[in-house]
Amino acid sequence: MDAVRAVLIDIDGVLTVSWQPLPGAVEALREIRASGLAVALVTNTTSRTRASVADTLSGAGFPVSAEDILTAPSVTARYLADHCPGARCSLLNSGDIRADLVGVSVVDDEADQVSAPDVVLLGGAGPEFDYTALNRAFGHLQRGARLVAMHRNLYWRTDQGLQLDSGAFLLGLEQAAGVVAEVTGKPSPAFFEAALARLGVGAGQALMVGDDIENDVLAAQRAGITGVLVRTGKYRPETYRAASGEPDHVLDCFTDLPSLLR
Repeated sequence: MDAVRAVLIDIDGVLTVSWQPLPGAVEALREIRASGLAVALVTNTTSRTRASVADTLSGAGFPVSAEDILTAPSVTARYLADHCPGARCSLLNSGDIRADLVGVSVVDDEADQVSAPDVVLLGGAGPEFDYTALNRAFGHLQRGARLVAMHRNLYWRTDQGLQLDSGAFLLGLEQAAGVVAEVTGKPSPAFFEAALARLGVGAGQALMVGDDIENDVLAAQRAGITGVLVRTGKYRPETYRAASGEPDHVLDCFTDLPSLLR
């Protein structure tokens, strides 16, 4: 812990559930901030912009601003600019995130006289992921469009329990179209590299806290970051037992993190 200079923190399931703070999470983050550690909130959330996430969290008492938040859409925008500049993208996502997709050309592929897009871009699942939309995406992929996914989470935790996420549909599109998605959010190494670059620290100086053992914790550890799994959010004992590796640390909840850091 003496080497730690920065903390990467997942939001949903670690600090909040359905955007409501988990008990003690606000106070724990304030203590971490007061210790002088750099903080980045890293999330695969695709239903809100960075500004919206910051407004919600700060309104609940968390000491954060939009500059502290790194989302899958913001990393995706950078990825598309680097790997397929100028590409015309068909976006399938639940929520308006275009403000974070800076420089991305999103086409309305439901309109008539629109040529086929270059990229099928998948965000988070919701009512928009119906048969018509998924079949349209399947058609684009058959015609040669690239498949770029902001994440491949199978589910997330809400106050109504676990809910399906876009990873479940992504698997179907990959199998049906015979393609492999390019993933930009967690667990992509590029996502963690972007977070470290923003904080100005090396992997050995950072710690990642998450409730998803594969996409948050073990992915961070593969990038050289110390991983901390919390038993909240989407954590389930059976998922932990079946995981592809062992976390560096396991805590009951985020409120235990300041003691670990000390």
